[in-house]
Amino acid sequence: MGNMFGTDGVRGIANMPPMTAEMVLEIGRATAYVCKQHQKTQRHRIVIGKDTRVSGYMLENALTAGICSMGVDVYLLGPLPTPGIAFITQSMRADAGLVLSASHNPYQDNGIKIFSRTGNKLPDSEEDEIETLITSGTIKDIRPTANDIGKAQRIDDAIGRYIVFCKNTFPDQVTLEGLKIVLDCANGATYKVAPIIFTELGAEVIAIHNEPNGVNINDNCGSQHTQDLRRKVKETGADLGLAFDGDGDRLIAVDERGDELSGDHIMAICAKWYKEQGLLNNNRVIATVMSNFGFHEAMKRLDIDVGVAPVGDRYVLEMMRAQNAVIGGEASGHLIFTNHHTTGDGIIAALQLLAVMRSNGSSLSEMAGIMRMFPQKLINLDVLSKPPIEDIPELMASIQSAEEELRGSGRVLIRYSGTQSMCRVMVEGPDPETTDRLALGLADTVKRCIG
Repeated sequence: MGNMFGTDGVRGIANMPPMTAEMVLEIGRATAYVCKQHQKTQRHRIVIGKDTRVSGYMLENALTAGICSMGVDVYLLGPLPTPGIAFITQSMRADAGLVLSASHNPYQDNGIKIFSRTGNKLPDSEEDEIETLITSGTIKDIRPTANDIGKAQRIDDAIGRYIVFCKNTFPDQVTLEGLKIVLDCANGATYKVAPIIFTELGAEVIAIHNEPNGVNINDNCGSQHTQDLRRKVKETGADLGLAFDGDGDRLIAVDERGDELSGDHIMAICAKWYKEQGLLNNNRVIATVMSNFGFHEAMKRLDIDVGVAPVGDRYVLEMMRAQNAVIGGEASGHLIFTNHHTTGDGIIAALQLLAVMRSNGSSLSEMAGIMRMFPQKLINLDVLSKPPIEDIPELMASIQSAEEELRGSGRVLIRYSGTQSMCRVMVEGPDPETTDRLALGLADTVKRCIG
């Protein structure tokens, strides 16, 4: 894979390379060209949606110009959650869906994610093809003229279509009547759709951070910052709170006491229910290396198998497909239910959680008791090089002795950051003191051995 596309598309500060209007225009041209090569239809169509960042206007226009200049038509959806754009791409049978968003990053960043016509992230090979076309300049002179130039139009009912799609994932015989829910929309892409969906299913909805102005997306709100949501749930006596991130593909929940539930909690609750309903394919869920030890302990107790993928939703999805699992996700709240959608969707994850809650007739805090979060200590250390950890005898010995001390009541994870010159030391243990002591000891060893 080249340097332009990371694990989740192209990303950077808006109006700086690679997220300049000029570069985005080129990405539009190259994507349109690749679509024409791969899909032999008469007219080609690409869908574009975005979150609520101020730079979305500039980049949406550049992308549209690039695509139309290659003779491909554009359908503009406006602000819509990333999974909503994947759904519309699929249901319109468009050649591709482009999302202008930098997910949970601050407003000054922006990015482009590309979905294929099946609603899945574009395969690496096609991302590489797009990058090669841009860097080599091969398509510089391909310029259709006259009526071969693409047209652009807005799709006015995209929000309505996505609302119906989400509501259809919720059991018909269940209602949310009598529930009071606080929604934190992160001043992002869920600000319009989320309140409508939960209200139409019968809940009393209090929405916060649902007034985007282009610069307040993810700003001390949403799935990364739940302090306002926790306060509001307690203040209003709500039954629960739901926090989405800026582009709507993550969910973190807050119970009626104001305690936060991670993606691990939500996944554990849903996996148990899916198993009881006979819906848990292969009796398996897919987590990542960052999932809490308490999650593994809970799954062992419920006799559910766990596959462990590297961090990143595309790796979770790959493993889900390979092992035929229907539930997968990350502690950060990126949860995938493949029986309902091709990609992680915060609103759909919330609806699954609420379906369990209504079916059990229990409160969210009672359901959260399914797993105990083990204390975790994470230390990030700057390193000059990244030698394979298994090639460092002293460090391997320290890891082994820490693991022996934990003896099944915790775990050790030492890994390099994929994007920075950094080594991450993580320990989960039975109590904060043991956890901190072991983590600090391992960090000292890393400093000594790797520097």
